Amino acid sequence: MQSLKIQGQSTVACIDVPTPEPGPGEVLIQTQVSALCGSELRPYLGDGMETGNTGHESAGIVAQLGPGVTQLKEGQRVGVSAVAGCGDCAYCALGQYTYCPDLVTFGNTHAEYFLTRANACHLLPDDLSWEVGLLISGDGFGVPYHTSTKLKNEPIESVAIFGMGPIGLGNALLHSFLGREVIVVDVVPKRLEIARALGATHTIQVDEATDVVATIRELTAGRGTDVCIEAAGRPASAKQCFAAVRTAGTVAFNGEQPALELSPSADFIRRDITALGSWYYHFSQFSAMLELYRAGLAIDRLVTHRFALAEADEAFRLMAAGQTGKVILKIGP
Repeated sequence: MQSLKIQGQSTVACIDVPTPEPGPGEVLIQTQVSALCGSELRPYLGDGMETGNTGHESAGIVAQLGPGVTQLKEGQRVGVSAVAGCGDCAYCALGQYTYCPDLVTFGNTHAEYFLTRANACHLLPDDLSWEVGLLISGDGFGVPYHTSTKLKNEPIESVAIFGMGPIGLGNALLHSFLGREVIVVDVVPKRLEIARALGATHTIQVDEATDVVATIRELTAGRGTDVCIEAAGRPASAKQCFAAVRTAGTVAFNGEQPALELSPSADFIRRDITALGSWYYHFSQFSAMLELYRAGLAIDRLVTHRFALAEADEAFRLMAAGQTGKVILKIGP
């Protein structure tokens, strides 16, 4: 079968590899669509990967069942979570795989076939497109939705989002749909243009002449936004989030990043600030995201580019240059 190899130094290649065999509790998926994620840029730009690839957002057809799998049938359409729980703990019983102490992650979805656990598969309704199925079963929309469920400082009327990669754009789309004033921040004009098309109220391009915090304060009559979401993975923008959020507001972290220095007194206590992290999404939240889509949230608007697997080099190049929203690899027939 054909599979993508992340060679590093800004190159990828399609190679022939054996089709994997599912083990106990696993299934083999015939990939229909796979998406690129900003987290894949580190190995793409750096030293690459010896084996496998970085793909972890996908949807496809159940092609083969491993031993002991009874909840799925061959031929079913599924969206696949990259995170699978053990299936036996209290968290898994609630569909909260990201809290499972024995969770595992699956990748290698930039290929004609890939393996995953059966309990990581969401059955897709027949009328749901492959792309929407992918977005609500992966982190493309899953992270923004999961983050939104953790914001408790209601009413939330304004949200500032730092970083307009795929996760930042998902946040912009969701909070715009919820009727909130959305202020987005990025260094790349094209990403800000995409965010505006998805409903962002204000865009701020970061450069040496721009005081981001002062601009956000000016846009909110000096108050600051109710919520700041850090989706850029940069300590500098994380610090700006604390300066730009209103008193008694919330700072949410989506972007992985190194340690940074914060003051318990100045950044938290004296302004009554809540800060939280939000990683991936709960498997049990799939149905709620599907309901939002049914209610009119055009999740598929996050997708700006589509490529065949053989064109993945161009797909990665454009994403790395900041010229895309969500990028889809169309792999199935």
